[in-house]
Amino acid sequence: RSEEPLFELTERLPWLATRQPAAAATKALAVELAKRRITVNCVAPGLIETDMTQDIDADLVRDIVPARRMGQPEEVASLVAYLFSDDAEYITRQVISVNGGMI
Repeated sequence: RSEEPLFELTERLPWLATRQPAAAATKALAVELAKRRITVNCVAPGLIETDMTQDIDADLVRDIVPARRMGQPEEVASLVAYLFSDDAEYITRQVISVNGGMI
């Protein structure tokens, strides 16, 4: 297993700095907007195959992601589409990870 970080700190810092505030804002807004039948959820993708992750070693991914692969953008998009559908009108105040079981 490589001891190198997944991303350089300068690339990770904005990601790290926005993760928890986004979750907190989701939970607070959901409570306020529920009475108007507006749902608020947060989608938290893990390692998704994009330009940003193209240089991550496949062996490292298999080591840190229980699903042993990166996710596909379509898998995140499918969740978002579902959350926008009428079928998801009772789902609110959730932070939903799409990460192949990564902790």
